[in-house]
Amino acid sequence: MSITSKPFGNMPDGTGITLYTLTNKNGLKAEIINYGGTVVSLYVPDKNGNMADVVLGYDNLQDYLDRSPFFGCLIGRYANRLEGASFELNGITYTLNKNEGNNQLHGGIKGFDKKVWDARILPGNALELSLFSPDMDENYPGNLEARVIYRLTDENALEIEYYAAADKDTIVNLTNHSYFNLSGHDSGPVLDHELKIDADFYTPINSECLPTGEILSVKNTPFDFTQFKRIGDGLSDSYDNEQMKFGSGYDHNFVLRTPAGNAPREIAQLYDPKSGRLMTVLTTKPGVQFYSGNHVKGAGKGKNGVIYDKWHGLCLETQYFPNSMKYSHFPSPVLKAGQTYHHVTVYKFGTK
Repeated sequence: MSITSKPFGNMPDGTGITLYTLTNKNGLKAEIINYGGTVVSLYVPDKNGNMADVVLGYDNLQDYLDRSPFFGCLIGRYANRLEGASFELNGITYTLNKNEGNNQLHGGIKGFDKKVWDARILPGNALELSLFSPDMDENYPGNLEARVIYRLTDENALEIEYYAAADKDTIVNLTNHSYFNLSGHDSGPVLDHELKIDADFYTPINSECLPTGEILSVKNTPFDFTQFKRIGDGLSDSYDNEQMKFGSGYDHNFVLRTPAGNAPREIAQLYDPKSGRLMTVLTTKPGVQFYSGNHVKGAGKGKNGVIYDKWHGLCLETQYFPNSMKYSHFPSPVLKAGQTYHHVTVYKFGTK
């Protein structure tokens, strides 16, 4: 196991960004930069032992600054969407910065994905990233200390452990926004990937991709992934489904079957028949957003000059439900002053 580092360009103000490379005893390799806590590359073996980079990204910092659709980054303070870019807490309405129409997406104009994190190498093949988010940052209340630890284990898992604490009641919903393509980031659409999600229900959306507050059964819908299903089958024209039109494909939160707890539990598996790669997702969160990469076309050229396009990568973002401050029956993302936000998500790799 080892961690090495090298420069990865400079911010407009001259701040240097560093690329950290974590390698385990089996040769798996994760490359992470402290700009946005971004996973730039993740090399894992196929069924024949051949390594490939299975996340979408860029070769240089400027591309991340200019046009990244949240490739590989840490999302905060609040992952996903908040309706009207506002929420009410303790009788006070907080009006946030809008960055998607009338709403806020992924923490605002300068969310955690666009901040430079402090980095520290820890024992056990781990990289710790920490960030101070001041009171009223993007108009969220409270001085917030966030800490994220990436670990690459010898069990071929990328573990992401999240901590946060604030001096005022606030809301926190941290996640990672990696786009996966288990055939390799340069392999084109993920339509032949097969997905299984441990969820009997999902939260339908409106035309702004905001949950309506309903919790509906996945049965007899394109959202039934209780058994392995080819992603392309759900995206095919055979489904004349308004929900799919709203999201231009999958962009939905799934209500995980097993209750959230302190220990990560298995909630999804992604399988690529072509390479034999299998990714198992474990988390302590109550929901997961399956996003099928419907708007990747605008990402332009990626690593090694590859042109990314629609459905070339998919996200499985573990989370509290989107817009959860509006609906009391959704799990609460409120972090009380002095309490600790702590969650773990694991992406574990194997073959079959």
